[in-house]
Amino acid sequence: MVLTPDEWSALRLSLLVASVATLASLLPGLAVAYLLARREFRGRALLDGLVHLPLILPPVVTGYLLLLAFGRRGWFGPALAELGIVFSFRWTGAALACAVMGFPLMVRAMRLSFEAVDTKLEQAAGTLGAAPAAVFLVVTLPLALPGILAGAVLAFAKAMGEFGATITFVSNIPGETQTLPAAIYTLTQVPGGEAGALRLTLVSVALSMAALIASEWLARRAKARLGA
Repeated sequence: MVLTPDEWSALRLSLLVASVATLASLLPGLAVAYLLARREFRGRALLDGLVHLPLILPPVVTGYLLLLAFGRRGWFGPALAELGIVFSFRWTGAALACAVMGFPLMVRAMRLSFEAVDTKLEQAAGTLGAAPAAVFLVVTLPLALPGILAGAVLAFAKAMGEFGATITFVSNIPGETQTLPAAIYTLTQVPGGEAGALRLTLVSVALSMAALIASEWLARRAKARLGA
């Protein structure tokens, strides 16, 4: 199967956007998941609701809210532009939209993994003199690793397939913001574009399957290492 230069461009951009979105979400995702799993605090329910809000809202609404917040005339857009940070109608905006849409899936998987860690093991490490940070890095984090990996892969897969929020926030600009889903949509709207849409659809299916297989393989390796 041979892709055209425009189709290769959409594929490369999708991989870039999904990778950046996933990497940028990792540390915030870990922090929020750990807070929700292990801490009781005022506003916890509100934080949980805000994290999962993109799963409930129509993606177009999420994209429009991002446009209001980070557009060139949005709430924060002008101030960020003075610092050289521009999101609207740029690939960085596509990465931001994908990160927002994938964040709930990442946090949920990580949170469940943290909740599955036996707190008695953490307490035992604490009684042996380990500092809280050391307990987290040496005990909690390795035991939660399978869920962390699963959350990262889920966020990456969601970013690869994100369409509604992305096209609303950054439009559909070839070579700049046109990811795989946007390219498929464009090809279905033009005469003779069916073959290209089918090629990109097959690529999307292959990448999704590869992500699922990689997630399972990484989780199995992590469990095997922990068991050893």
